[in-house]
Amino acid sequence: MGERRAARVLALQCLHAWEAHGPDSGRRAADEVMERLTREPQVRDYCRRLLAAYWDHAIEIDERIAACAENWRLDRMAVVDRNVLRLAATEILHLPETPPKAAIDEAIEIVKRFSTEKSGSFVNGILDRVLSEREEPHGAG
Repeated sequence: MGERRAARVLALQCLHAWEAHGPDSGRRAADEVMERLTREPQVRDYCRRLLAAYWDHAIEIDERIAACAENWRLDRMAVVDRNVLRLAATEILHLPETPPKAAIDEAIEIVKRFSTEKSGSFVNGILDRVLSEREEPHGAG
């Protein structure tokens, strides 16, 4: 597994801990997960950047995902699917050095590994909409 994928998987695990522990202790729980699961500095660095970008823009990212996920509320999505979507949307919207198609492809592979086979097409559909709306904002054209 490459460093970026390892960082994304680690970030997924950290977000799971963050959600499970709530707003007061969630970031500390995420840090503990990171410390426990890897010693690789490059993996930790990218994981931290990804999580920080999500947390800095969490409301916007969650709203964007919800708007692109017709008939699906975030709180009704599987935990893995929801958090993979959050991380990939963060890369698409706020980490411009990551090619959006790479973020989408990685998200699909990770969600297939940790969720269900059907989750791949679910995540792909939502992220394609996130990307297309980023490229063509409402009211353009």
